[in-house]
Amino acid sequence: MAKTVLVVTTSHADMGTTGHRTGVWLEELSTPYYALVDGGATVTLVSIKGGPIPFDPRSVPADAGQGHGDEPAGQQEVPASVRRFLADEQAMAVARNSPSLDSVADQTFDAVLLPGGHGTMWDLPESTTLARLLGRQFDAGRVVAAVCHGPAGLVSARRADGKPIVDGRRVAGFTNSEEEGVGLTRVVPFLLEDRLKQLGGRYESGPDWQPFAVRDGHLITGQNPQSSEKVAALVLEALADGGR
Repeated sequence: MAKTVLVVTTSHADMGTTGHRTGVWLEELSTPYYALVDGGATVTLVSIKGGPIPFDPRSVPADAGQGHGDEPAGQQEVPASVRRFLADEQAMAVARNSPSLDSVADQTFDAVLLPGGHGTMWDLPESTTLARLLGRQFDAGRVVAAVCHGPAGLVSARRADGKPIVDGRRVAGFTNSEEEGVGLTRVVPFLLEDRLKQLGGRYESGPDWQPFAVRDGHLITGQNPQSSEKVAALVLEALADGGR
């Protein structure tokens, strides 16, 4: 039987009070999405509020006609998975009118994956539905995964004993220096690296903008957009071995 994976994206589109747009970083959605689908998993895509999933304009190629707001990603190499997603009518239909997290919160999935993008810093930590879902998922020994800013969705999740699910676990996420590098240290509500450490996470990182991901049992986290493929590979590995 195919493994089931729930992918939960941000619904938040505003970069604080800067007037710029944000959302999910498309590579962090598209790369794991196709790695999982191509790996035989059944993927359910939802967003926190439901409706259109906001793509960070900088993560969308300029030639797709969606590179508005911040500087488009057309000036950098666009991952093949991004172009595949934008050309995938079925995937885009869901992205334009996604189910809400609430609509699937009572279902059971083999894995839950949280793509990043700066939008996650605002709405994922505030979602009590997500926190409860991740707590149950973690306590049941099922896979919990997040990449880049996606671990912002882990900060409110607690185990049955009340401890943060990241407490005592190896974790990765967008580094303070990477946040400084994109000039958003004073824009985001908190620094993800600092928060994960404050919650007891055994934070690890590689060089800025290089692929880096860690797996601690059934908890999988990656540092930045470049880590999306590694996170997906670790999710598939964990699904194959039962998260041990």
